[in-house]
Amino acid sequence: MTAAVRPAVVATPDELRRRVAGRRVAFVPTMGYLHEGHASLIRAARAAAGPDGLVVVSVFVNPMQFGPNEDLARYPRDLERDLGVAGEAGADVLFHPEVSTMYPEGYSTSVTVSGVSDGLDGAARPGHFTGVATVVLKLLNLVRPDVALFGEKDWQQLAVIRRMVRDLNVGVEIRGVPTVRAASGLALSSRNSYLSADQAARAAVLSRALRAVQAAYAAGERSAAALEAAGRAALAGEDELTLEYLTVVGGDMQAREIVDNDPMNRVLVAARLFGVRLIDNMPLAPGAA
Repeated sequence: MTAAVRPAVVATPDELRRRVAGRRVAFVPTMGYLHEGHASLIRAARAAAGPDGLVVVSVFVNPMQFGPNEDLARYPRDLERDLGVAGEAGADVLFHPEVSTMYPEGYSTSVTVSGVSDGLDGAARPGHFTGVATVVLKLLNLVRPDVALFGEKDWQQLAVIRRMVRDLNVGVEIRGVPTVRAASGLALSSRNSYLSADQAARAAVLSRALRAVQAAYAAGERSAAALEAAGRAALAGEDELTLEYLTVVGGDMQAREIVDNDPMNRVLVAARLFGVRLIDNMPLAPGAA
């Protein structure tokens, strides 16, 4: 096996443009502290770029998507770790700009995507998806990729980005990549680093709740309220959990009352466990989109 090559670290838009000029580019935007979930995105990007293409990974902790009482200051950062994970997975370039590069003095523009961003995390974290849409559009304009890959763990975020790219005629293909999970079922996340091993094991209750919803759906239940009740029942035994939402939505991210067989139907959950906010989701029908 060929040894992994350390990605080139690029900090400025001018150097980035020189690197990507004339190449087929597959792009993975991240906030860093890379783990196996990110590695799966980078490997998918490597395949999408092809043997002569370029894989670009961005590492930028975007202040615009954090609220005033959120974890911007303590969000985990480790550039050496990121370079190792990205290199092993096949990245060629790691774009690591300063905040002042992305948001220079006097910056005053933002992007708001209505509808798909309104509920769930959009309601729980006001302004979050404006920050996400703004930084993703800036990154897409800087990298100019042919394809950009995002994890399905952040399902509402993926819906927001797809809608933005469609509505603004951004010439890039957006691909979702399935969630990577620990053996316990817990969805991998950089914020899992806040949890002890015991706490992470207990946090797998979120994925068990989602599977309880899938089981009820497989048994023939089509009332969204009943499906959601099955998920909440699976969460009831965890006394450290504060539930924000457990909701069945369609592809438009709107809540459902009666669920049809649309493969885009999804159940999403957000909760706080041991002071850490975690999200997860699964399709109602395993194997669906």
